[in-house]
Amino acid sequence: MQAEEFEVTERLPFAPEGEGNHWLVRVRKIGVNTDRVAKDLARLAGCRPRDVGYAGLKDRHAAAVQHFTVPADRVKTAPADWRGPSWAVVGVDRVRKKLQRGVLAGNAFRLLLHMAPGARGAAGARFERAMRAGVPNYFGPQRFGREGGNLSGARRWFAQGREPGRRERGLYLSAARSYLFNRILATRIAAGSWDRLLPGELALFKDSNSGFVVSDPAAERERWAVGDLHPSGPLPGTDGRDAEGEAAALEAAVLGQEEELVAGLREREVRAHRRALRVIPAEAGWRPAGDGIRLEFALPAGAFATSVVREVIAPEEAGPEAIS
Repeated sequence: MQAEEFEVTERLPFAPEGEGNHWLVRVRKIGVNTDRVAKDLARLAGCRPRDVGYAGLKDRHAAAVQHFTVPADRVKTAPADWRGPSWAVVGVDRVRKKLQRGVLAGNAFRLLLHMAPGARGAAGARFERAMRAGVPNYFGPQRFGREGGNLSGARRWFAQGREPGRRERGLYLSAARSYLFNRILATRIAAGSWDRLLPGELALFKDSNSGFVVSDPAAERERWAVGDLHPSGPLPGTDGRDAEGEAAALEAAVLGQEEELVAGLREREVRAHRRALRVIPAEAGWRPAGDGIRLEFALPAGAFATSVVREVIAPEEAGPEAIS
């Protein structure tokens, strides 16, 4: 797949105020990572790279539309005219605050999958099934770095105690938690329970980090069936809410196989969270296009398009090794 065939458009959870001390610039980039664009913007704005705000990282191997903020006080040229190697500003506004990491509503995707004519109908049917029932909410391979380097870095850090740099620290902690979550999700796929509520499940509400422990899954079947409730898995750390009963036993069995990673996260006081085990694409549709099929869908913040693509082209590859 070429970068131009994988389009992602970032969605913010707020409307720009139209005033304030920061320029909000909407950038279209192809074949360049977020950090490189942020450094270019800092140079053009006359500020430090750390003064440039953005909500999250976007894959360099994509045609991505992403938002950045830069302080307005030093800007001497119109941001609308800014451009760099493989990126250009496509929209500007004013906002009152610097854009912070994680302040993201979600992403819209438009991508082309190449496949033989005889395979397109079956792939489209799998996509339609995903639209109805959802897909496993795996963390994508980009979370783990090239050849799993971020996860390997976390293991070395936890085993040897040598503190990494600030940027690497965040990448390693994120990779460790993501890997543990993926392991639990893969285990529940193998058990046939990834998309249903278990006794003791800590179910999460749609598009929310809040939820409750399910004592009677049958009583919540309707809300689960329409996608208002999702089963969840842990992002291990300290002070988090835990599942109970059958769900807790399954999680404990998996995490018990990775005690060093779990201990390393707790020793560094990473705050525990929960993440939905399934995600249901919104605004979804497909059609034949060229030598393949065109998919369009939207996902909430933190969900990966690769999870959808996997179900369309290779649903049998469900193990954690395939994506970590």
